[in-house]
Amino acid sequence: MKARLALIAGALLAITGSLPAYAADTTPPTRPTGLIPCPPPSAPGQQYGYASICWQPATDDAGPVAKYELYVLEATGFRLATTTTGTIAGTTGVRGRGYTLYVMAVDLSGNRSAPSDFITVTATTGMQPSPTPTPSPLADETPPSQPGNVRDNCVFDFPGAGFCWNASTDDVGVTAYDVYRESPLYGWVKAGTTTQTFFIETGLVTGQYYNYTVVARDAAGNVSRPSAVTPVLARPGFPTPTPTPPTTCEVTYNTSGWGTGMSSWMTLKNTGTTPVAAWTLRFTFPDAGQEVTQGYSATWSQAGPAVTAANLPWNAEIRPGAVVHLGFTGAHAGANPKPSAFTLNGSECAVG
Repeated sequence: MKARLALIAGALLAITGSLPAYAADTTPPTRPTGLIPCPPPSAPGQQYGYASICWQPATDDAGPVAKYELYVLEATGFRLATTTTGTIAGTTGVRGRGYTLYVMAVDLSGNRSAPSDFITVTATTGMQPSPTPTPSPLADETPPSQPGNVRDNCVFDFPGAGFCWNASTDDVGVTAYDVYRESPLYGWVKAGTTTQTFFIETGLVTGQYYNYTVVARDAAGNVSRPSAVTPVLARPGFPTPTPTPPTTCEVTYNTSGWGTGMSSWMTLKNTGTTPVAAWTLRFTFPDAGQEVTQGYSATWSQAGPAVTAANLPWNAEIRPGAVVHLGFTGAHAGANPKPSAFTLNGSECAVG
């Protein structure tokens, strides 16, 4: 493929004297697969402790893969252990216990593949070029158990990707959980750390799925195997409720009825801390037969059972703590119940 492109480019150069501009390669290699433990390559004076794996070659649309990056899980996160052009690699200077690794392929343009699946291998203890102190029998080298049952759709309160898991166990005690999110550019990046068994990451694209894994960690720095990779949907969260504004007015309503007539007198008090420059008081009659026929201290109007009283020029301002007296005469059809709710300029008033 590359040889053919070179021939075409040479022909164009000979004809036109210049080369056309080609689009940059932005297609990453395929994800490495088939990870298995492999014996470490034999080398004189090999450093104490070696965890080695093999994998199937990745492919790329632009030619051969340039290199592979091998990452190993440590207490501080996934560390780039080494790079190689082959399909076998390992990390040295480790103890004889299990280590979790993964691989990413990189092409000639620097595009990285999606990370491979995790694999946990037990480090071998090869040649020891220099004496190593015997570890203390009291040292904690037992990792926590693998977090299980990672599940989406269990945290709704806040926007972002929220998920839960079952607690890990440890011979001494789990101190924290490290949460990793799969990045299309950098593999597994640490999204955060928590002591709880749930996690929420914000700042994500709502409606998009993100892959996560959880690692338990103890006080000695031992880390568990990563949990099963779980896709989690970034959700909008619950809307923030709008707080109910405090009442800044109070209304008293008294009425007297006879036959089909009535007389009602009211007070409107400003219970707030700022003056009311102009006001409109509204309420609704409970009975369809109730009607305002004549009022005082306000401009009165009625539409069906809904009644409106607006200020007159001389009582438009109500200072804090001040009271306006107003009322009306009217008619009713056998019943004359009191209204139960009042609003001043759209805000609900307390009823005295």
